[in-house]
Amino acid sequence: MTTMTISRRGFLQGAGALIVTFGLPIELRAQLATPLEKRALYSSVDSWLAVGQDGGVTLFTGKVELGTGVETALSQIVAEELDVPVARITVVQGDTARTPDQGYTVGSKTIDRGGPQLRQAAAEARLALLELAAPALGVPADQLTVKDGAVSVHGDASRSVSYGDLIGGRRFQRTIGTARPKRPADYTVVGTSTPRVEVPAKVTGVHAYVQNVRLPGMLHGRVVRPATIGAHVERVDDAPLRSLPGVVQAVRMADFVGVVCEREEQAIHAAQALTVTWRETATLPEMSQLYRTLRGASTTDKTLTNVGDVAVALGDSAKTVRATYEWPFQMHGSIGPSCAVADVRPDEATVWCASQGVFGLRDSLAQLLKLSPERVRVIFAEGAGCYGHNGADDAAADAALLSQAVGRPVRVQWMRHDEHGWEPKGCPMVIDVRGGLNPQGAVVAWDYAVWSPTHSSRPANHAGNLLAGQLVGLTPKTVLVGGDRNARHTYVFPNDRVTIHWVPAVPLRVSALRGLGAPQNSFANESFMDELAAAAGADPVEFRLRHLKDPRAVAVVEAAAKLAGWQPRPSSRPTTAGDEVACGRGVAFVQYENDQAYVAIVADVEVHRRTGALRVTKAFVAQDCGLVINPDGVKNQIEGNVVQTISRTLKEEVQFDRSRVTSLDWRAYPILTFAEVPDDIEIALIDRPEERAMGVGEPAACPVPAAIANAIYDATGARIRAVPMTPDRLKAALDAVARA
Repeated sequence: MTTMTISRRGFLQGAGALIVTFGLPIELRAQLATPLEKRALYSSVDSWLAVGQDGGVTLFTGKVELGTGVETALSQIVAEELDVPVARITVVQGDTARTPDQGYTVGSKTIDRGGPQLRQAAAEARLALLELAAPALGVPADQLTVKDGAVSVHGDASRSVSYGDLIGGRRFQRTIGTARPKRPADYTVVGTSTPRVEVPAKVTGVHAYVQNVRLPGMLHGRVVRPATIGAHVERVDDAPLRSLPGVVQAVRMADFVGVVCEREEQAIHAAQALTVTWRETATLPEMSQLYRTLRGASTTDKTLTNVGDVAVALGDSAKTVRATYEWPFQMHGSIGPSCAVADVRPDEATVWCASQGVFGLRDSLAQLLKLSPERVRVIFAEGAGCYGHNGADDAAADAALLSQAVGRPVRVQWMRHDEHGWEPKGCPMVIDVRGGLNPQGAVVAWDYAVWSPTHSSRPANHAGNLLAGQLVGLTPKTVLVGGDRNARHTYVFPNDRVTIHWVPAVPLRVSALRGLGAPQNSFANESFMDELAAAAGADPVEFRLRHLKDPRAVAVVEAAAKLAGWQPRPSSRPTTAGDEVACGRGVAFVQYENDQAYVAIVADVEVHRRTGALRVTKAFVAQDCGLVINPDGVKNQIEGNVVQTISRTLKEEVQFDRSRVTSLDWRAYPILTFAEVPDDIEIALIDRPEERAMGVGEPAACPVPAAIANAIYDATGARIRAVPMTPDRLKAALDAVARA
């Protein structure tokens, strides 16, 4: 495959098209390999890196750029080990025929797991280049130095040879394993705020997204969605299409119904005109009964922590506190709806999409299309921010089925009602917590129980997890993950029990949304820590520090408090009864997944007593993610986490009736606007170069909801234990406090 490079003027004249043509047959080494062969293949430098004749370096990674800056960070890691400028590195990402299978780009694991793989491969490549240069320059390898992609004799820069001259265009044919990467003390690229490599193209409008992919002879498709969740097709009448221009074919496979046309607007009109009779259903519970439905399910229960005797300790406590916390269905809310392009031939298929896991999707599409996995190629093309498992994989399946039906390439562009209505939703959860204090105000008992469905239905080698797969009659597969994320806390209590009640199914299709269950569990854990601190008459920061033993956890809480200028005192703060606007601040802490980055946040809020309107005015965040690859990139991610999670906390809730999702546009599913963003987000990074680098795509989201809830209590004395914290909900809580 070759990609045409075009100027900005040409891009605009071509309606933003990324023109894709085909040349030589694709290389299928990775696709054809058995698992054992694949392990051997990935132990080779050539699976990860290549040097061109011009000395430019290409790195191959199964991880993909989702807007989090990993393309830049991974380039920095390779540039550091090879001593080449970041500008001379090209990244090939997420292509089942060209890149290693590194699993899904999820869970803030790209830098944590993918980074060391590339670092070791680059270190091995550097050693190989030194060994090649030694005979060429007539000196031992230990007398050579490397700079800007050239090897020279130490002390005599005139005697040098470039990487391109040494190996350009040829394979290393070398196994990874013997080279020693650089010491962090010697880093000159890692740890610097290198500008994002893809941003210039994005801000000038020449970046090619999946929406810009165009193939010769490409058609356009639309899927006609079921009238209700669980509805079945009774009849399809395509007679109205016969008078419409550009219609190629109406497609039906069981309950999967779509149209394919020559042009996109023709496909939109045809989908609206096609007459489909559905056998409708009304199987969803009343929305007001969601949390009762979770509790009433036949659950699979698991004890995550069981220390001491919680029941006895609660009975002996000088003071006990209990609370329930609720979190609704939420959307990924991608600003641009999902899109994919598929070219399915009788014996092979190529699909372009914004999947977070091209290999897992490839295997699922192979099942759906009844092809061997090695005959399916999936190529990542960046889409709108997904924040987890949005509609990208489903759009790919839609395009693949329609392309297979008509025998030509098909582009499927979801509409807003497709994305809002049919993407997998973030999970609802309900959590009960009980705690006990001794006479000195220390926590002596903690009892935590969470009800949650699985937080992932990704199509990892299972076509039934694709929306199109379910419509053609395949059964989804459930793996219980995510609901227990950060249910366990980092504090040390003498009697501690954490239990998860896995709910087998929920009314709407659900999957991974940023952080999975960690924001929900952190909301409950950190809100309840504040409730215990208030019951003990203790300062919320001091109370947390008293129960933390991990030095890195202590350091990050202290850093956030210092950054915010925290004034120790119990919460809530004294206020004047006549004040129209009440101000408060709250603190929250989390160690993501109990073994990843440490984050603490202080949030300042303003609460309008008369209306219940709430605004987060400032946020102060301290984060320890070990070795910081790109400080500015880390700060970008923290800012994005904070802003998005403020939106999730204050505004976002999926609405549904007995039959369907009803929040199908931004009016029905509002998100935070620019005017509502905090005035300032101050960040303190605790850089630990000798520690492993940990991911930053999700951790800072987790403490935000509790910090806001705790700030509301500090300002008003009202506890908010449910998300979203809308003005109506907050006003009701304020009225309840006034009546008490």
